Amino acid sequence: MLFEQLGLIEPILKAVKSEGYTTPTPIQLQSIPIVLEGKDLLGCAQTGTGKTAAFAIPILQLLHNSAPAKPGFKHIRTLILTPTRELAVQIDESFAAYGKHTGLKHDVIFGGVPQHRQTIALRNGTDILIATPGRLLDLMNQGYIYLNHLEIFVLDEADRMLDMGFINDIKKVIRELPQQRQTLFFSATMPPSIAQLANSLLYKPEKVTITPVSTTAERVEQSVYFVKKKDKQSLLDHLLKDKSIERTIVFTQTKHGADRIAKNLKKRNIDADALHGDKSQASRQNTLNNFKNGRLRVLVATDIAARGIDVDSLEHVINYDLPNVSETYVHRIGRTGRAGAAGYALSFCDTEERPFLHSINKLTRQVIPSVPHPFEEAALIEANNANPDMPKADPRRPKPKNRRGRIDKRDRTF
Repeated sequence: MLFEQLGLIEPILKAVKSEGYTTPTPIQLQSIPIVLEGKDLLGCAQTGTGKTAAFAIPILQLLHNSAPAKPGFKHIRTLILTPTRELAVQIDESFAAYGKHTGLKHDVIFGGVPQHRQTIALRNGTDILIATPGRLLDLMNQGYIYLNHLEIFVLDEADRMLDMGFINDIKKVIRELPQQRQTLFFSATMPPSIAQLANSLLYKPEKVTITPVSTTAERVEQSVYFVKKKDKQSLLDHLLKDKSIERTIVFTQTKHGADRIAKNLKKRNIDADALHGDKSQASRQNTLNNFKNGRLRVLVATDIAARGIDVDSLEHVINYDLPNVSETYVHRIGRTGRAGAAGYALSFCDTEERPFLHSINKLTRQVIPSVPHPFEEAALIEANNANPDMPKADPRRPKPKNRRGRIDKRDRTF
């Protein structure tokens, strides 16, 4: 099915065509008609599935086709609440792209920058507001934002919101929403806490579930490098000698680690920079733009970049540190292998991270294959000595296979 068959108006079809899109993704195909009918929507879909367009396109059409809530001052008609500044900016860019022929006004607000420009924009009126919770509540308390006439509310990346501790802020915002509204709720995972929040927000919602989180990894070619912690930087330097890795995101667990890795790469004349929450908003946006535009080869990031950052033609991600939450691994590697393109995820695993690797294999229902490298043998010996109950791995011999050609479970070293 094509976008023309979804009943979209000409200004939006024109914009979508200029962006180079002709065929909607599965979540767009299922969600757009539901939103256009004015129904509440519960969407479960991870990043990289085209989720932003799934709600941006029908919202633009609904607002374009209906008169303003009240004549005179333009009240906020749609609010999109999202967890991070980077994701807020990206959603704003999507509304700019899809809504450029509609005449609708959209603005984005987030913390970490002076509020003056944001308050000026709000005073001039806006149809669509994209916001992070902290700055939204701050400006509401100051009297710059009123949601009395809101028509559509979107809660995006709900599980990430809860992970970041925004649940109380979300509840405060919800208390200010009008009872009569359309609500769209999106989350990559649906644990009980998220389901409970959705039930409190939605009225007879339609449900759309696209690609469970565990299957994201199936589209990406994955490999694991067993390595001592002290050898990880040397292994990264070794891998980056491969010129086919034109751009990559290197994920690390700590802000300090991201700065240290980026500094070491710069010493080796590799264009790299760090992205994490301790940097100013201007610095973070500049770093991200440099990476998207190809001026940086390596972006060293904490999990603030694991969701919502869409980089065209990114083929490689490297997990310098394995995450202790399996779902985070899936979201990290979801930065690559997008829109049918090739994707490669390389993960470093030291002795202490073996349990994390086991959990990741369990979630994704596959065993990530290991790759030999100059530091492997010492790492395997160290792992075996540190884990006497673990099956002993001999790096000099291939793993035995059973009659079906699969690696015997008894010889897995994770």
